[in-house]
Amino acid sequence: MRAVLLAGGRGTRLRPFTTTIPKPLVPVGDIPIMELLLRQLSARGCDRVTVAVGHMAQLIMAYFGDGSKWNLSIDYSIEDEPLNTIGPLKLIPDLPEHFLVMNGDLLTDLDMGRLYRAHVESGAVGTVATYERDVRIDFGVLRHEGDERRMTGFVEKPVEHFSVSMGIYAFSREILDLVPDGKPFGFDELMLAGIERGLDLRAFPHGGYWLDIGRPDDYDRANNDVDALIKRMLG
Repeated sequence: MRAVLLAGGRGTRLRPFTTTIPKPLVPVGDIPIMELLLRQLSARGCDRVTVAVGHMAQLIMAYFGDGSKWNLSIDYSIEDEPLNTIGPLKLIPDLPEHFLVMNGDLLTDLDMGRLYRAHVESGAVGTVATYERDVRIDFGVLRHEGDERRMTGFVEKPVEHFSVSMGIYAFSREILDLVPDGKPFGFDELMLAGIERGLDLRAFPHGGYWLDIGRPDDYDRANNDVDALIKRMLG
């Protein structure tokens, strides 16, 4: 099982923690965020990881090295210019027929081996790990219509329900045909292009724990949760 970890971003939303160190090295508890993911991948049967790096690449490469500490083989793909979330994949020439891709700043108990196997067995071109998220609108929402703007409905502080991407994907090489060479290309663009072409794209719902460590309050929550989660993540 091969995985690509996306670790090229600047982590601007997590400042000041990322002022002097790259986001993948910011510790959750006593362990850098990305080390937790590497341990998790190793525990779930992954044997090779390519880390896509850009900002402060040398620090990331110096810390994680060749991956032997975690029974992994780690190599690196360096972005000279930011390529968004999916663009970096085109810089990696030897991706296998099926592979995992994930953001390098996640905390989750998702069984990534199970996601990988489900993708391979399904025959899909892309499988996206998803999480159910409720979003409260902190305003009264009005509905109106026509030139007269006649009121037709009102809901006080509604809660909208969404199925959101966890930033963890299983792909088949075919999906790379949608990705341009040497240009920034995001996950949103990939999904829209794949849907437009009618590719077999599927969801893999996860009902456990998931946290995208994007902001300081997310980071505080991660530090509060990690001790209770670590056995589930690595077991």
